[in-house]
Amino acid sequence: MKLVSYRRDGKPGFGAVAGEAVVDLSARLPGVADLASLVADAAALAQARQIVAGSSGDCPLAQVELAPVIPRPGKIICVGINYVAHAAEAGRTVGEYPVIFQRYAQTMVAHGAPLIRPAVSGHFDFEAELAVVIGKGGAHIAPENAMQHVAGYTCFNDASVRDWQFHTHQYGMGKNFRGTGALGPWLVTADEIPDYRELTVQGLLNGESMQKGKLSDLAFDIPALIAYVSRALDWQPGDILATGTPSGIGFKRQPPVFLQPGDTFEVVIPGVGTLSNPVVNEEA
Repeated sequence: MKLVSYRRDGKPGFGAVAGEAVVDLSARLPGVADLASLVADAAALAQARQIVAGSSGDCPLAQVELAPVIPRPGKIICVGINYVAHAAEAGRTVGEYPVIFQRYAQTMVAHGAPLIRPAVSGHFDFEAELAVVIGKGGAHIAPENAMQHVAGYTCFNDASVRDWQFHTHQYGMGKNFRGTGALGPWLVTADEIPDYRELTVQGLLNGESMQKGKLSDLAFDIPALIAYVSRALDWQPGDILATGTPSGIGFKRQPPVFLQPGDTFEVVIPGVGTLSNPVVNEEA
């Protein structure tokens, strides 16, 4: 299934994409609060599959306003330097442990919504990534059991404010400007992706390919990342794990390429979807 969060007639809802239409699951599953609750509930998820199989949709997809797939994730865990080629272009080496940083939910926008180029910086860069949505929470998860905790996959743009990222050794500030991260357009449930390692992720700027990588090239794979984080923090349903970006980022190009107002950046992951966002200037 392709699951979405959205607003329709000013009200939040969630559902499944059926062709060019949306099946309104929030109306049919009144005991389920939101998409994070749905992916955590195996019985409700099975019921949702039956509903979707018997429905052609309740309204056109074009008539809903998409939200970030999980509008308010408890945590967004991001991984840096997780492709060997990206580590090389950044002048880094892959270490013994993954590079972990965090994003705040309030920085996220949906598919189609504008990414906001900050007023205080012209160094606004792109990062195309595959994101994992957690369905089953837990702590101290063994790597061999980690994929049982995956609800599905979506596209992520970890757009970064590079000069602010490198103000200090802790570069989280440059990853947490308002309106700089994009997540969507939908969650593809894990059963639709037999082996995530066969996926590719590509970043396109105004239609031109800037980044491309294979998920099989991750230095730390998804089970390792889920297990590592779970030693410190309990995963919760609806949490997001962003797996890292391949080489080709803008600020390491010669000359550097940064996002400008009027640009459109797309994250393309065949089998998962295409996340597309225009770029606008922040209003001072």
